[in-house]
Amino acid sequence: MKLDEIQKRLLQEVADLHEVPEGAYNIRSNSQSAGRRSTANIEIVSKEDVSGLEIRIKPGTKRESVHIPVVMTESGLKEVVYNDFFIGENSDVVIVAGCGIDNCGNQDSEHDGIHRFYVGKGARVRYVEKHYGSGEGKGKRILNPGTEVHMDEDSYMEMEMVQIKGVDDTVRTTTADLKAGAKLVVRERLMTHGEQNAVSTYAVELNGDNASADVVSRSVARDHSFQKFDAKIVGNAACNGHTECDSIIMDQGRILAVPGLEANHVDASLFHEAAIGKIAGEQLIKLMTLGLTEAEAEEQIINGFLR
Repeated sequence: MKLDEIQKRLLQEVADLHEVPEGAYNIRSNSQSAGRRSTANIEIVSKEDVSGLEIRIKPGTKRESVHIPVVMTESGLKEVVYNDFFIGENSDVVIVAGCGIDNCGNQDSEHDGIHRFYVGKGARVRYVEKHYGSGEGKGKRILNPGTEVHMDEDSYMEMEMVQIKGVDDTVRTTTADLKAGAKLVVRERLMTHGEQNAVSTYAVELNGDNASADVVSRSVARDHSFQKFDAKIVGNAACNGHTECDSIIMDQGRILAVPGLEANHVDASLFHEAAIGKIAGEQLIKLMTLGLTEAEAEEQIINGFLR
């Protein structure tokens, strides 16, 4: 792989990569492949009809990983990428995605990644998606991820969705349908600042007995930024669903939480929670008595909240 120092820094931010990862990977840089490797159990091939990848994981694959990060450093570059993941039955894998944009120009840079997951019966997946933006240019850093999750019986998927810094506009759309015994766990962490806008939409259908979903978002809105969290869980069987939004609002920030539940079965058990508030004064005072400034105390509280 031939990457400059900015691209390497972006990879560290979105995929925790300091060198070529073990296992299967595809690293995309400025709309081109910067490196790819398949393994005996995980095959990565390019799509023929559109820009994107097919990642096929053999049944029974255990303790292996796939890294597919994207980095962009060209101002004005816009792309849409379609990646499909086929996770074989009874496999247990980690998938690391994410995108970092460094825009030092005056034109907007945008990456829209459409990811579709087909999780086989009894399979377990941990999916990590991190978004990061940097650069001093006036052009925006725009990321619009779309995620589709199709879960077979008794499968498990854990999704860690993180966006902490530098993304000007994002619309994150996630849909999922679960068969009997499947379980989906989502943990979103988000911080916006300046004039940034972030919209997160989740729509989860629990279609089989004992299917369950737990969708939780923690966020901080600073300066004049705006956030919207829209999560709906539909229970079509004897199932369990929970959605929660816990947010800190600061400065002139704005937050809209729209939790939604739809029960179409008498044994569907669904819950939602939403809380928006400022940092408690007693928390600041306690940390300031330990020698921290007010700004340092705020940062400590925010970092702990988003951890």
